[in-house]
Amino acid sequence: MEAFRQFGSFGWPSRMLMVNQFGINLGFYMLMPYLAGYLAGPLGLAAWAVGLVLGVRNFSQQGMFIIGGTLADRLGYKPLIVAGCLLRTAGFGLLVVAHSLPAVLIASAATGFAGALFNPAVRAYLAADSGPRRVEAFAVFNVFYQAGILAGPLAGLALMLVDFRIAAAVAAAVFAVLTVAQLFALPQHSADPVTEKTAVLDDWRIVVANRSFLWFAAAMIGSYVLSFQVYLALPLHAAALAPQHESLLVAAVFVVSGLVAVGGQLRITRWFAARWGAGRSLMIGMLILAVSFVPLLAVPNSGRFGAAAAVVALLASAALLAVGSAAVFPFEMDTVVSLSGNRLVATHYGFYNTIVGVGILAGNLATGALLQAARDAGADELLWGAMALIGLVAALALHRLERGGHLAPEVAEPTSARR
Repeated sequence: MEAFRQFGSFGWPSRMLMVNQFGINLGFYMLMPYLAGYLAGPLGLAAWAVGLVLGVRNFSQQGMFIIGGTLADRLGYKPLIVAGCLLRTAGFGLLVVAHSLPAVLIASAATGFAGALFNPAVRAYLAADSGPRRVEAFAVFNVFYQAGILAGPLAGLALMLVDFRIAAAVAAAVFAVLTVAQLFALPQHSADPVTEKTAVLDDWRIVVANRSFLWFAAAMIGSYVLSFQVYLALPLHAAALAPQHESLLVAAVFVVSGLVAVGGQLRITRWFAARWGAGRSLMIGMLILAVSFVPLLAVPNSGRFGAAAAVVALLASAALLAVGSAAVFPFEMDTVVSLSGNRLVATHYGFYNTIVGVGILAGNLATGALLQAARDAGADELLWGAMALIGLVAALALHRLERGGHLAPEVAEPTSARR
Protein backbone atom coordinates (compact mmCIF):
# COMPACT_ATOMS: atom_id res chain seq x y z
CA MET A 1 0.00 0.00 0.00
CA GLU A 2 1.27 3.43 -0.94
CA ALA A 3 0.70 4.86 2.53
CA PHE A 4 3.01 2.28 4.08
CA ARG A 5 5.71 2.90 1.47
CA GLN A 6 5.58 6.61 2.26
CA PHE A 7 5.51 5.80 5.96
CA GLY A 8 8.74 3.84 5.64
CA SER A 9 10.50 6.75 3.93
CA PHE A 10 10.40 8.88 7.09
CA GLY A 11 12.78 8.73 10.04
CA TRP A 12 12.13 6.74 13.18
CA PRO A 13 10.67 9.62 15.25
CA SER A 14 8.13 10.56 12.57
CA ARG A 15 7.09 6.92 12.16
CA MET A 16 6.69 6.59 15.92
CA LEU A 17 4.48 9.68 16.04
CA MET A 18 2.27 8.38 13.22
CA VAL A 19 1.77 4.99 14.89
CA ASN A 20 1.26 6.79 18.20
CA GLN A 21 -1.55 8.87 16.67
CA PHE A 22 -3.26 5.74 15.35
CA GLY A 23 -3.10 4.29 18.87
CA ILE A 24 -4.37 7.53 20.43
CA ASN A 25 -7.44 7.60 18.18
CA LEU A 26 -8.01 3.85 18.46
CA GLY A 27 -8.09 4.04 22.26
CA PHE A 28 -10.10 7.26 22.37
CA TYR A 29 -12.78 6.33 19.83
CA MET A 30 -13.30 2.80 21.14
CA LEU A 31 -14.67 4.44 24.28
CA MET A 32 -15.86 8.02 23.88
CA PRO A 33 -18.71 7.45 21.36
CA TYR A 34 -20.37 5.20 23.94
CA LEU A 35 -19.70 7.29 27.05
CA ALA A 36 -22.97 9.24 27.00
CA GLY A 37 -25.03 6.05 26.76
CA TYR A 38 -23.12 4.50 29.67
CA LEU A 39 -23.56 7.58 31.84
CA ALA A 40 -27.28 7.85 31.16
CA GLY A 41 -27.90 4.07 31.23
CA PRO A 42 -25.95 1.87 33.69
CA LEU A 43 -24.79 4.81 35.85
CA GLY A 44 -28.22 6.46 35.75
CA LEU A 45 -27.01 10.06 35.57
CA ALA A 46 -29.50 12.78 34.66
CA ALA A 47 -29.32 14.41 31.25
CA TRP A 48 -27.86 17.61 32.73
CA ALA A 49 -25.11 15.59 34.42
CA VAL A 50 -24.24 13.79 31.17
CA GLY A 51 -24.00 17.17 29.45
CA LEU A 52 -21.81 18.46 32.26
CA VAL A 53 -19.41 15.51 31.98
CA LEU A 54 -19.06 15.88 28.21
CA GLY A 55 -18.72 19.65 28.52
CA VAL A 56 -15.95 19.33 31.11
CA ARG A 57 -14.07 16.92 28.85
CA ASN A 58 -14.32 19.28 25.89
CA PHE A 59 -13.31 22.37 27.87
CA SER A 60 -10.40 20.66 29.61
CA GLN A 61 -8.98 19.87 26.16
CA GLN A 62 -9.91 22.82 23.95
CA GLY A 63 -9.45 25.41 26.68
CA MET A 64 -6.08 24.04 27.77
CA PHE A 65 -4.36 23.66 24.39
CA ILE A 66 -2.53 26.94 25.03
CA ILE A 67 -1.05 25.49 28.23
CA GLY A 68 -0.01 22.27 26.52
CA GLY A 69 1.65 24.08 23.62
CA THR A 70 3.49 26.47 25.90
CA LEU A 71 4.81 23.67 28.10
CA ALA A 72 5.94 21.69 25.03
CA ASP A 73 8.08 24.61 23.81
CA ARG A 74 9.60 25.03 27.27
CA LEU A 75 10.06 21.42 28.41
CA GLY A 76 10.47 19.66 25.08
CA TYR A 77 8.00 17.71 22.98
CA LYS A 78 8.63 14.20 24.29
CA PRO A 79 7.81 14.90 28.00
CA LEU A 80 4.43 16.37 27.04
CA ILE A 81 3.60 13.45 24.76
CA VAL A 82 4.49 10.93 27.47
CA ALA A 83 2.66 12.91 30.17
CA GLY A 84 -0.46 13.19 28.02
CA CYS A 85 -0.55 9.45 27.29
CA LEU A 86 0.02 8.65 30.96
CA LEU A 87 -2.75 11.01 32.09
CA ARG A 88 -5.22 9.54 29.60
CA THR A 89 -4.29 6.06 30.87
CA ALA A 90 -5.24 7.21 34.37
CA GLY A 91 -8.42 8.91 33.17
CA PHE A 92 -9.73 5.87 31.30
CA GLY A 93 -8.62 3.62 34.15
CA LEU A 94 -10.67 5.72 36.57
CA LEU A 95 -13.75 5.26 34.35
CA VAL A 96 -13.48 1.52 35.00
CA VAL A 97 -14.20 2.01 38.71
CA ALA A 98 -16.02 5.38 38.77
CA HIS A 99 -19.63 5.14 39.96
CA SER A 100 -20.32 8.71 41.15
CA LEU A 101 -20.60 12.02 39.33
CA PRO A 102 -17.50 13.58 41.00
CA ALA A 103 -15.35 10.58 40.02
CA VAL A 104 -16.64 10.63 36.45
CA LEU A 105 -15.99 14.38 36.22
CA ILE A 106 -12.38 13.90 37.37
CA ALA A 107 -11.87 11.11 34.83
CA SER A 108 -13.41 13.18 32.05
CA ALA A 109 -11.29 16.22 32.88
CA ALA A 110 -8.15 14.05 32.94
CA THR A 111 -8.83 12.56 29.50
CA GLY A 112 -9.47 16.02 28.06
CA PHE A 113 -6.41 17.69 29.57
CA ALA A 114 -4.31 14.76 28.34
CA GLY A 115 -5.22 15.69 24.78
CA ALA A 116 -4.24 19.29 25.45
CA LEU A 117 -0.82 18.08 26.56
CA PHE A 118 0.13 15.79 23.70
CA ASN A 119 -1.68 17.23 20.65
CA PRO A 120 0.40 20.42 20.12
CA ALA A 121 3.59 18.55 21.05
CA VAL A 122 2.96 15.75 18.53
CA ARG A 123 2.33 18.18 15.69
CA ALA A 124 5.30 20.39 16.54
CA TYR A 125 7.59 17.35 16.85
CA LEU A 126 6.43 15.94 13.51
CA ALA A 127 6.94 19.31 11.81
CA ALA A 128 10.45 19.64 13.23
CA ASP A 129 11.49 16.06 12.44
CA SER A 130 10.14 15.97 8.87
CA GLY A 131 11.69 19.32 7.90
CA PRO A 132 11.08 20.17 4.22
CA ARG A 133 8.75 17.16 3.89
CA ARG A 134 6.20 18.62 6.32
CA VAL A 135 3.22 18.52 3.94
CA GLU A 136 3.91 14.90 2.99
CA ALA A 137 4.46 13.95 6.62
CA PHE A 138 1.17 15.46 7.72
CA ALA A 139 -0.60 13.67 4.85
CA VAL A 140 0.69 10.28 6.04
CA PHE A 141 -0.03 11.33 9.64
CA ASN A 142 -3.66 11.97 8.67
CA VAL A 143 -3.93 8.49 7.16
CA PHE A 144 -3.01 6.99 10.55
CA TYR A 145 -5.22 9.55 12.30
CA GLN A 146 -8.28 8.62 10.24
CA ALA A 147 -7.52 4.90 10.43
CA GLY A 148 -7.69 5.17 14.22
CA ILE A 149 -11.04 6.96 14.00
CA LEU A 150 -12.31 4.23 11.67
CA ALA A 151 -11.08 1.28 13.78
CA GLY A 152 -11.82 2.70 17.25
CA PRO A 153 -15.65 2.66 17.23
CA LEU A 154 -15.71 -0.79 15.64
CA ALA A 155 -13.41 -2.20 18.33
CA GLY A 156 -15.41 -0.37 20.99
CA LEU A 157 -18.69 -1.76 19.68
CA ALA A 158 -17.38 -5.31 20.03
CA LEU A 159 -16.16 -4.62 23.58
CA MET A 160 -19.43 -2.90 24.51
CA LEU A 161 -21.23 -6.18 23.84
CA VAL A 162 -19.43 -7.41 26.97
CA ASP A 163 -19.38 -4.34 29.21
CA PHE A 164 -18.47 -0.64 29.07
CA ARG A 165 -15.91 -1.13 31.81
CA ILE A 166 -14.13 -3.72 29.69
CA ALA A 167 -13.95 -1.18 26.87
CA ALA A 168 -12.58 1.42 29.31
CA ALA A 169 -9.97 -1.02 30.62
CA VAL A 170 -8.81 -1.92 27.10
CA ALA A 171 -8.64 1.78 26.15
CA ALA A 172 -6.55 2.44 29.28
CA ALA A 173 -4.29 -0.46 28.31
CA VAL A 174 -3.81 1.00 24.83
CA PHE A 175 -2.65 4.30 26.32
CA ALA A 176 -0.43 2.51 28.85
CA VAL A 177 1.35 0.77 25.96
CA LEU A 178 1.67 4.11 24.14
CA THR A 179 3.13 5.70 27.27
CA VAL A 180 5.84 3.06 27.59
CA ALA A 181 6.57 3.13 23.84
CA GLN A 182 6.98 6.92 23.72
CA LEU A 183 9.03 6.94 26.93
CA PHE A 184 11.63 4.45 25.76
CA ALA A 185 11.54 4.63 21.94
CA LEU A 186 10.92 8.29 21.11
CA PRO A 187 14.05 10.50 21.04
CA GLN A 188 14.00 13.84 22.84
CA HIS A 189 13.39 16.74 20.48
CA SER A 190 13.03 20.48 20.99
CA ALA A 191 12.90 23.04 18.21
CA ASP A 192 14.18 26.12 19.99
CA PRO A 193 17.09 25.08 22.20
CA VAL A 194 19.16 28.23 22.26
CA THR A 195 16.61 30.95 22.82
CA GLU A 196 16.94 33.11 25.91
CA LYS A 197 14.56 32.51 28.79
CA THR A 198 11.37 34.52 28.50
CA ALA A 199 8.21 34.73 30.55
CA VAL A 200 5.16 32.76 29.43
CA LEU A 201 3.22 35.98 28.86
CA ASP A 202 6.01 37.20 26.60
CA ASP A 203 5.68 34.04 24.52
CA TRP A 204 1.94 34.55 24.29
CA ARG A 205 2.40 38.18 23.26
CA ILE A 206 4.59 37.01 20.37
CA VAL A 207 1.80 34.74 19.16
CA VAL A 208 -0.94 37.34 19.63
CA ALA A 209 1.14 39.91 17.76
CA ASN A 210 1.33 37.57 14.76
CA ARG A 211 -1.62 39.03 12.87
CA SER A 212 -1.27 36.77 9.83
CA PHE A 213 -1.44 33.72 12.10
CA LEU A 214 -4.53 34.99 13.93
CA TRP A 215 -6.34 35.84 10.69
CA PHE A 216 -5.50 32.42 9.33
CA ALA A 217 -6.80 30.68 12.47
CA ALA A 218 -10.03 32.70 12.29
CA ALA A 219 -10.52 31.81 8.62
CA MET A 220 -9.95 28.11 9.31
CA ILE A 221 -12.78 28.00 11.86
CA GLY A 222 -15.07 27.49 8.87
CA SER A 223 -13.19 24.33 7.90
CA TYR A 224 -13.60 22.83 11.36
CA VAL A 225 -17.27 23.77 11.68
CA LEU A 226 -18.03 22.09 8.35
CA SER A 227 -15.91 18.97 8.83
CA PHE A 228 -17.33 18.49 12.34
CA GLN A 229 -20.82 17.99 10.89
CA VAL A 230 -19.91 14.36 10.23
CA TYR A 231 -20.27 14.03 14.03
CA LEU A 232 -23.30 16.30 14.47
CA ALA A 233 -25.61 17.23 11.60
CA LEU A 234 -25.07 14.16 9.43
CA PRO A 235 -25.84 11.61 12.20
CA LEU A 236 -28.92 13.62 13.21
CA HIS A 237 -30.02 13.72 9.59
CA ALA A 238 -29.43 9.96 9.32
CA ALA A 239 -31.67 9.41 12.35
CA ALA A 240 -34.42 11.48 10.71
CA LEU A 241 -34.12 9.62 7.40
CA ALA A 242 -34.12 6.08 8.82
CA PRO A 243 -35.17 5.98 12.48
CA GLN A 244 -35.46 2.17 12.36
CA HIS A 245 -31.96 1.77 10.93
CA GLU A 246 -30.24 4.76 12.52
CA SER A 247 -27.18 2.88 13.80
CA LEU A 248 -26.57 1.21 10.44
CA LEU A 249 -26.82 4.46 8.49
CA VAL A 250 -24.63 6.39 10.94
CA ALA A 251 -22.06 3.60 10.74
CA ALA A 252 -22.19 3.84 6.95
CA VAL A 253 -21.49 7.58 7.15
CA PHE A 254 -18.37 6.99 9.25
CA VAL A 255 -17.18 4.08 7.13
CA VAL A 256 -17.49 6.09 3.90
CA SER A 257 -15.74 9.07 5.49
CA GLY A 258 -12.95 6.93 6.93
CA LEU A 259 -12.34 4.91 3.77
CA VAL A 260 -12.11 8.02 1.61
CA ALA A 261 -9.67 9.64 4.03
CA VAL A 262 -7.49 6.55 4.49
CA GLY A 263 -7.51 5.48 0.86
CA GLY A 264 -7.33 8.88 -0.81
CA GLN A 265 -5.26 11.13 1.45
CA LEU A 266 -1.88 10.73 -0.26
CA ARG A 267 -3.31 10.93 -3.77
CA ILE A 268 -5.29 14.05 -2.89
CA THR A 269 -2.28 15.73 -1.27
CA ARG A 270 0.01 14.88 -4.19
CA TRP A 271 -2.55 16.10 -6.73
CA PHE A 272 -3.04 19.43 -4.94
CA ALA A 273 0.68 19.94 -4.27
CA ALA A 274 1.51 19.38 -7.96
CA ARG A 275 -0.88 22.10 -9.09
CA TRP A 276 -1.09 24.74 -6.38
CA GLY A 277 0.81 26.08 -3.41
CA ALA A 278 -0.44 25.86 0.15
CA GLY A 279 -2.59 28.98 -0.04
CA ARG A 280 -4.55 28.00 -3.15
CA SER A 281 -4.81 24.39 -2.00
CA LEU A 282 -6.38 25.56 1.25
CA MET A 283 -8.85 27.76 -0.61
CA ILE A 284 -9.86 25.03 -3.08
CA GLY A 285 -10.11 22.47 -0.29
CA MET A 286 -12.43 24.85 1.56
CA LEU A 287 -14.56 25.18 -1.58
CA ILE A 288 -14.86 21.38 -1.70
CA LEU A 289 -16.07 21.45 1.90
CA ALA A 290 -18.69 24.03 0.89
CA VAL A 291 -19.79 21.94 -2.10
CA SER A 292 -20.10 18.91 0.19
CA PHE A 293 -23.51 20.11 1.31
CA VAL A 294 -24.92 20.60 -2.20
CA PRO A 295 -26.23 16.99 -2.42
CA LEU A 296 -28.17 17.54 0.79
CA LEU A 297 -29.33 20.93 -0.45
CA ALA A 298 -30.71 19.22 -3.56
CA VAL A 299 -32.19 16.25 -1.66
CA PRO A 300 -32.86 17.56 1.87
CA ASN A 301 -35.25 14.75 2.84
CA SER A 302 -36.89 11.59 1.57
CA GLY A 303 -40.00 13.46 0.53
CA ARG A 304 -38.42 15.06 -2.53
CA PHE A 305 -36.99 12.14 -4.54
CA GLY A 306 -37.52 9.19 -2.21
CA ALA A 307 -35.63 7.53 0.65
CA ALA A 308 -32.96 5.95 -1.56
CA ALA A 309 -32.01 9.28 -3.11
CA ALA A 310 -31.87 10.91 0.34
CA VAL A 311 -29.51 8.20 1.62
CA VAL A 312 -27.29 8.54 -1.46
CA ALA A 313 -27.16 12.33 -0.92
CA LEU A 314 -26.16 11.80 2.72
CA LEU A 315 -23.34 9.41 1.85
CA ALA A 316 -22.18 11.64 -1.02
CA SER A 317 -21.92 14.57 1.39
CA ALA A 318 -19.92 12.45 3.84
CA ALA A 319 -17.53 11.41 1.05
CA LEU A 320 -17.07 15.00 -0.19
CA LEU A 321 -16.46 16.23 3.36
CA ALA A 322 -13.72 13.62 3.69
CA VAL A 323 -12.15 14.74 0.38
CA GLY A 324 -12.22 18.39 1.43
CA SER A 325 -10.77 17.65 4.86
CA ALA A 326 -8.02 15.53 3.31
CA ALA A 327 -7.20 18.34 0.90
CA VAL A 328 -6.99 20.94 3.67
CA PHE A 329 -5.27 19.19 6.59
CA PRO A 330 -1.61 18.79 5.44
CA PHE A 331 -1.40 22.32 4.05
CA GLU A 332 -3.15 23.70 7.12
CA MET A 333 -0.63 22.11 9.50
CA ASP A 334 2.28 23.25 7.30
CA THR A 335 0.95 26.82 7.20
CA VAL A 336 0.80 27.03 11.00
CA VAL A 337 4.52 26.21 11.12
CA SER A 338 5.33 28.67 8.32
CA LEU A 339 3.42 31.48 9.99
CA SER A 340 5.16 30.77 13.29
CA GLY A 341 8.52 31.39 11.61
CA ASN A 342 9.69 28.11 13.20
CA ARG A 343 9.57 29.84 16.58
CA LEU A 344 7.37 28.68 19.46
CA VAL A 345 5.77 26.17 17.09
CA ALA A 346 3.95 24.17 19.78
CA THR A 347 2.65 27.38 21.37
CA HIS A 348 1.28 28.45 17.99
CA TYR A 349 -0.40 25.06 17.61
CA GLY A 350 -1.86 25.45 21.09
CA PHE A 351 -3.32 28.87 20.31
CA TYR A 352 -4.54 27.61 16.94
CA ASN A 353 -6.38 24.65 18.44
CA THR A 354 -7.95 26.83 21.10
CA ILE A 355 -9.18 29.38 18.55
CA VAL A 356 -10.74 26.77 16.29
CA GLY A 357 -12.08 24.93 19.35
CA VAL A 358 -14.02 28.01 20.44
CA GLY A 359 -15.24 28.31 16.87
CA ILE A 360 -16.41 24.67 16.85
CA LEU A 361 -18.33 25.22 20.09
CA ALA A 362 -20.09 28.30 18.71
CA GLY A 363 -20.67 26.59 15.38
CA ASN A 364 -22.21 23.52 16.98
CA LEU A 365 -24.58 25.62 19.08
CA ALA A 366 -25.64 27.55 15.98
CA THR A 367 -25.96 24.37 13.93
CA GLY A 368 -28.20 22.73 16.52
CA ALA A 369 -30.43 25.79 16.74
CA LEU A 370 -30.64 26.17 12.96
CA LEU A 371 -31.35 22.46 12.48
CA GLN A 372 -34.28 22.63 14.86
CA ALA A 373 -35.59 25.86 13.29
CA ALA A 374 -35.31 24.39 9.78
CA ARG A 375 -37.26 21.28 10.80
CA ASP A 376 -39.92 23.34 12.54
CA ALA A 377 -40.29 25.41 9.36
CA GLY A 378 -40.35 22.30 7.16
CA ALA A 379 -37.35 23.58 5.20
CA ASP A 380 -34.43 21.21 5.87
CA GLU A 381 -32.42 22.76 3.04
CA LEU A 382 -31.90 25.93 5.09
CA LEU A 383 -29.28 24.20 7.25
CA TRP A 384 -27.37 22.76 4.29
CA GLY A 385 -27.46 26.10 2.48
CA ALA A 386 -26.06 27.79 5.58
CA MET A 387 -23.24 25.23 5.75
CA ALA A 388 -22.35 25.85 2.10
CA LEU A 389 -22.38 29.61 2.73
CA ILE A 390 -19.97 29.22 5.67
CA GLY A 391 -17.58 27.36 3.38
CA LEU A 392 -17.79 30.02 0.68
CA VAL A 393 -17.11 32.82 3.17
CA ALA A 394 -14.13 30.93 4.62
CA ALA A 395 -12.76 30.22 1.12
CA LEU A 396 -13.05 33.91 0.26
CA ALA A 397 -11.21 34.82 3.48
CA LEU A 398 -8.38 32.40 2.60
CA HIS A 399 -8.26 33.83 -0.92
CA ARG A 400 -7.85 37.35 0.47
CA LEU A 401 -5.13 36.21 2.87
CA GLU A 402 -3.29 34.35 0.10
CA ARG A 403 -3.43 37.31 -2.29
CA GLY A 404 -2.22 39.61 0.46
CA GLY A 405 0.80 37.39 1.12
CA HIS A 406 -0.37 36.47 4.62
CA LEU A 407 -0.18 32.70 4.15
CA ALA A 408 3.45 32.54 3.03
CA PRO A 409 5.33 35.32 4.85
CA GLU A 410 9.05 35.77 4.76
CA VAL A 411 10.45 33.80 7.68
CA ALA A 412 13.83 33.45 9.26
CA GLU A 413 15.84 30.30 8.82
CA PRO A 414 14.85 27.70 11.44
CA THR A 415 17.16 27.21 14.33
CA SER A 416 19.11 24.01 14.51
CA ALA A 417 17.27 21.26 16.31
CA ARG A 418 18.30 19.49 19.46
CA ARG A 419 17.53 15.88 20.05
